[in-house]
Amino acid sequence: MKVDIGVSAENTKKIAVELNKVLADELLIYAKTRNSHWNIEGSNFMEMHKFYEEQYEELEEFGDEVAEYIRSIGHYAEGRYADVLKLTHLLESEYSNDQKKQLQELLNDHETIIRNLRKLIDVFDEKYKDKGAADFATQMLQKHLKLAWMIRSYLK
Repeated sequence: MKVDIGVSAENTKKIAVELNKVLADELLIYAKTRNSHWNIEGSNFMEMHKFYEEQYEELEEFGDEVAEYIRSIGHYAEGRYADVLKLTHLLESEYSNDQKKQLQELLNDHETIIRNLRKLIDVFDEKYKDKGAADFATQMLQKHLKLAWMIRSYLK
């Protein structure tokens, strides 16, 4: 069904392409955070196990929000594993139970996502004439800023 939301079909298609990359990032950072949750070891195991669980539960919601936004503008959310690995800005990592290594990698990933979202805010608003998509990217950026801050606090 045609979507008539005040943004051209051509622009919603371009926005969906970019948001599918965001979705891929969300799904991969979710998986990496969940993997850290499963593999953490150490004297603060329970604290970190719970910390990672809180993080991946939020990230699961982020992915769902991005996928639903893509659907709301009339396009498919590309969530197959093959799509994720093709579209993501992030890299998969080796397994590790080293807390500092896990946290640093997740922080780097959040910061990559934040930089991409910051760029997309302007692209969506100025190039694709969609203030709603720009606002959505802003909201996602703010969510990642919070998670990055929490991770960064463990690395001090």
